[in-house]
Amino acid sequence: MKHTMLHEAKLTLAVLVFGLIGFSSYAVAEDTPPTLAGTSLVTAEQVKDLMAKGVPVVDTRVANEYAEAHIKGAINVPYKEKSAKSASFNASEDSFDLSKLPTDKNADIVFYCNAGSCWKSYKASAVAAKAGYTKIHWFRGGYPEWKGKGLPTE
Repeated sequence: MKHTMLHEAKLTLAVLVFGLIGFSSYAVAEDTPPTLAGTSLVTAEQVKDLMAKGVPVVDTRVANEYAEAHIKGAINVPYKEKSAKSASFNASEDSFDLSKLPTDKNADIVFYCNAGSCWKSYKASAVAAKAGYTKIHWFRGGYPEWKGKGLPTE
């Protein structure tokens, strides 16, 4: 009887240890940082005001997400990411068509995606800043915040 209980205890411990090791091998995407140098963080209300002034809003999500629903009037310039979901991401691993952005790098522009663990707008903002855009508004709350406020979508 003691031998069986000891065997079961060892087996249970082995399952727990290997389970934890297996779980730790899954990368858990962290949320984007709360700020991004070279950009201003904006809320849904601020995006609405910027849009009223004619500022372009760029949805950086993939085409099928944009087609499903997006901020009314936003244009889709997908940020195709292969790099790590990290502030130290390697932009050369990704694809973002800067030629689809306004040519005036001193004009205001807003970037958004799905907020939280969605890094597309963070990365697009960083890449645009590196490319010389000076008035980047990063809408970190993205589509979920916009929709949650009951603002227009299409």
